[in-house]
Amino acid sequence: MSDAARGAAELGEKLTKIYQSSLGKKLLTGITGLALASFVLMHMVGNLLVFKGGQAYNRYAHWLEGLGPLLVLIELGLLLVVLTHAALGIQIFWRRRQARPVSYERYESVGSPSLQSTSSRSMILTGSVVAVFLVMHLLSFKFGPYYATVLPNGESARDLSRLVIQAFQRPSYAFGYTAVMVLLGLHLRHGLWSALQSLGVMSRGLKSLVYALSALVAVLIALGFLALPQAIYWGWVGSL
Repeated sequence: MSDAARGAAELGEKLTKIYQSSLGKKLLTGITGLALASFVLMHMVGNLLVFKGGQAYNRYAHWLEGLGPLLVLIELGLLLVVLTHAALGIQIFWRRRQARPVSYERYESVGSPSLQSTSSRSMILTGSVVAVFLVMHLLSFKFGPYYATVLPNGESARDLSRLVIQAFQRPSYAFGYTAVMVLLGLHLRHGLWSALQSLGVMSRGLKSLVYALSALVAVLIALGFLALPQAIYWGWVGSL
């Protein structure tokens, strides 16, 4: 066996050990969670361009499509991160269930204020709902109907703003989307500070601050996402 092959095999063994350990799982969950949170934040900012008008949103979508192979690589990377994060979350949840098959009726802290909350105790539920929603969301928009438009510069593009407005004018989608965004906020509220804690960022002196900032960021992201469907549904923005 060559040195390169031997080195690759040793690296593979080390990565496998890290993945199989409890600490390794928490670290990978934190890293993938922060990566997904960063993507969610950027996606939210992109969505808010609809408030500037359909042309602004369509130009943004057209620019993304223009990335071509790079966009495909980014999407494949995101898919890998999502699947890894979901698999790790399920494994961690299952291990905890095996270690404590009977749920406590009441959560109490020992020695210091507990950071247990509704969001921390419902991570597997909120994560599962968001995962199912993600599939439906992709089917509705990325693989949904194709409407053509012409941009101000004369280029042909997909009229994605029309599809978004049509979707959120339906009560089922507008309010269903809003409900899922509330659950996403709950998931992020616990996920953000937990990821930072796993990565060793949350020292004792910064614990309360990081926890509060994580909650604030989660709320702002959720509000940013649910503002669009509500604004479109009630006719405050967007028209066909």
